[in-house]
Amino acid sequence: MGLWQIDTDVLARSRFVLSPFAETFASLKLLHAGTGAHPGETAWLRTHLPGYRARLAADPVAALIVRAALGTSWIADFFCPTSCVGESFEDTVTRVRTTAPAQARANLRVSLRGPLPAALDQADDLPDRATALLTYVWDETVRPYWARRRRVLEADMVARTARVNQGGWAAVLDSPPRSNRLARGDPHRPGTTRWLGESRFQVNPNAYPLREVAAGADLLFMPVTPRTSWVSWEGRERYAVVYPCLGALTEARRPAPAGLGALLGTARAALLLLLGTPMSTTQLVAVTGQGLGSVGRHLRVLLDAGLVERRRAGQSVLYERTSAGEVLVGAAGAEPEAGTGATP
Repeated sequence: MGLWQIDTDVLARSRFVLSPFAETFASLKLLHAGTGAHPGETAWLRTHLPGYRARLAADPVAALIVRAALGTSWIADFFCPTSCVGESFEDTVTRVRTTAPAQARANLRVSLRGPLPAALDQADDLPDRATALLTYVWDETVRPYWARRRRVLEADMVARTARVNQGGWAAVLDSPPRSNRLARGDPHRPGTTRWLGESRFQVNPNAYPLREVAAGADLLFMPVTPRTSWVSWEGRERYAVVYPCLGALTEARRPAPAGLGALLGTARAALLLLLGTPMSTTQLVAVTGQGLGSVGRHLRVLLDAGLVERRRAGQSVLYERTSAGEVLVGAAGAEPEAGTGATP
C-alpha cells in the first residue's frame, strides 16, 4: 500500500487551507466524469456541462490533454501543482503556464502510461492550452459560486479542526465510506485512506515505497465541494491532501421529519439537523440560504430550549447540538447530517 510516514512535528504544524485552484481542479474532474454524486452536483452539471463540452470540441488538443492528464492511476504533475497557503487561483495556474513543454509531455506520458497521441507529442503549447482550459473552468463554473463555496469550505475546516481536538487525527483522516484518487490519481476505491497510527498515513492501496514526510515539510489539508479527492506534493517540501467536504454542507438539504418540523418549525428543525457539525451563523446562512436575522432568531430559540450550545473558536462563535438536541433528532428518526460523506 502507499504509505506516508509523517514526522510528528510536521503533523503538529499541519493545517487546513482554502485553495481556489484545488476547487477548480475538482470541478474539472467532475465535468470530465459528467456524473454528479448528489442532486446539487447534477444541477451544476446541467448548467455547465454543455459549455464545457463545447469548449473541448473547439479545442481537440485540450480535450486530449484532459484525458491524458487525468490518466488511469496518476494525475500529470504539471497539470495539478500543489497550492501554497493563501495562494490565489492565478498564482497557482501560473505554475502550469510556465512549465517547459518537454516537461509537460513527460508528465503526460507518465499519467497515460504510454506514448502520447501525435497531436500531443508534437505540440509545444501544451502548458498554454492547459492553462486556458483551467482558467475557463474557474471563470465560468467556479468563480460565480466562489463566495458561497468559500463559506462552505470554511465550515468544513472548522468541523475538521474540532474533530482533531476531540478524537485526534484518526477521526479526520480515516475514510471508510469513500476514497481518493491519491498519489496523484489512484482509482476511486472505498476505504483507501486511513490513519494507521505511529505517524503512518495510508494514501492508497498500491505497492508504492514508503514516503517520508520529514521535518520542515508543510502538510496541508484542502477541502473541495465536489466528491473527489487526491494527494499531491512538490519535492520534499510541501504535501497536500485534497478531500471532499462533509456531505452535510454540499448536498441538497433534506427536509426535516414532519414531527420535528411540527414541534420546532421547519426552519429551526433544519438548523438543528445541520448542527451535528459546529457552524457559525455566517456558515449557516451560506448553507441554508436563510437571512442572517432569521438564522440568529432561530438559534436563540434553540439555545433557550437547550438544544444547541455555543462556544468560541478563535474569532468565530460556533453552534452545535447538545446531548438533548441529539436525543430529539434521534427520536425524530433523522440521521445526523454531519455523518454524511464525512471523509477526507
